[in-house]
Amino acid sequence: MGAPVLRGLAAIPSVRRLIDLALDEDLGRGDVTSQVTVGSNGPVITAEMNVRVPIVVFGVDIAAAVFALVDPEISVEVYVEDGARLEPGAVILTAKGPAHGVLAAERTALNFIQRLSGVATMARRYADAVAAAGTAHPCKVVDTRNTTPGFRVLEKAAVLAGGCWNHRFDLGSGILIKDNHIAACGGVRAAVEAAKAKAPHPLRIEVEVTNLSELDEALAAGAEVVLLDNMTPAQVEVAAARAHARHVVVEVSGGVTLATLADYARAGADLISVGALTHSAPAVDIGLDVAG
Repeated sequence: MGAPVLRGLAAIPSVRRLIDLALDEDLGRGDVTSQVTVGSNGPVITAEMNVRVPIVVFGVDIAAAVFALVDPEISVEVYVEDGARLEPGAVILTAKGPAHGVLAAERTALNFIQRLSGVATMARRYADAVAAAGTAHPCKVVDTRNTTPGFRVLEKAAVLAGGCWNHRFDLGSGILIKDNHIAACGGVRAAVEAAKAKAPHPLRIEVEVTNLSELDEALAAGAEVVLLDNMTPAQVEVAAARAHARHVVVEVSGGVTLATLADYARAGADLISVGALTHSAPAVDIGLDVAG
């Protein structure tokens, strides 16, 4: 039998390497339990991957790829698409094949889909909350680079599936002058002016500020986006008015929660970056049960 056909994100080489790493981590020395119970010539079984709590699902193609890579004789039937809202009892997929292969793939497949569905579910909560805020202007919730090492492409895709947006994918995809850049350059103005002199043409200059004095300095230096860090909603309202008067985009960051999200959106934020979308999203409860 030839190599399995991988679909969606699972076909990306870096994701395939991540799946291989996860399988090697769990199966590098074999599956001794399955060897001494069902054995390599055991029965063919069908297992259902099912939802036990309300979720937004993500990682279906990844889970399917795990089964296929463990044993090409396993056939997977998928019933839902990434981004779907599911209620308890919903079946995501079924895996049918030799028992030892299905059972060997179980934990790795679940690890991926539980983790990524957790991110998508968290993102959906934030997307719904900002939509309910009733702002007079568009406001987007965006992720950060605070991702699990190696999982960034998957976690950021899960954020999109949950209804939020992506910020920079890596350090090469955008200019964001933060506190340590400012300290190294000797001030906000010096950092912004240095960036403007050297930045590639398509990239906007964004700079982090923590008070109105730094904001004024950034605006005077020609920043195109300002990141208001750890400000209160009242402070954001004042700062956003100044920035918008110069047609500068306003991002808010620093400890924004579901409870405070609407206040920041109504204060004038164009973007609200939330690291919790990825670094604090809990894995959701998804199981795999042998049918019959």
